[in-house]
Amino acid sequence: MKKERSLQRRSQRTGVLINYPFEKGPLSSHFRGEHALRRYHTGEERCIACKLCEAICPAQAITIEAEEREDGSRRTTRYDIDMTKCIYCGFCQEACPVDAIVEGPNFEFTTETHEELLYDKEKLLDNGDRWETEIAENLRSESLYR
Repeated sequence: MKKERSLQRRSQRTGVLINYPFEKGPLSSHFRGEHALRRYHTGEERCIACKLCEAICPAQAITIEAEEREDGSRRTTRYDIDMTKCIYCGFCQEACPVDAIVEGPNFEFTTETHEELLYDKEKLLDNGDRWETEIAENLRSESLYR
């Protein structure tokens, strides 16, 4: 009982405890959350299908299939991430030459089934569209360290 009172007093003084989910603490710009595929401002996908992220992934969680466009460049036809295999190391983000795949600020992506954690290209692009402002801000603040 004495320890509980001591903990309560200490937490009230320093502001250690937060009332989650109603209050949320600050996240670092280096935080690695839910994956997202980004687009250019024109709406075109950034991914150039170089497959560097697939090659560097230590958990082998990324699967990419690509085809050539009419102009000779490549585009992804399939971009899947098995989030149950992912270890959130950030290697995919580091390897990407065009900042197409990123780990965003979202950490609240619980699911009820395993299948919901098998992300396809559309889910990843939706994540990118939803979190683009935060992702762009984080990448700008990290640019000094890259």
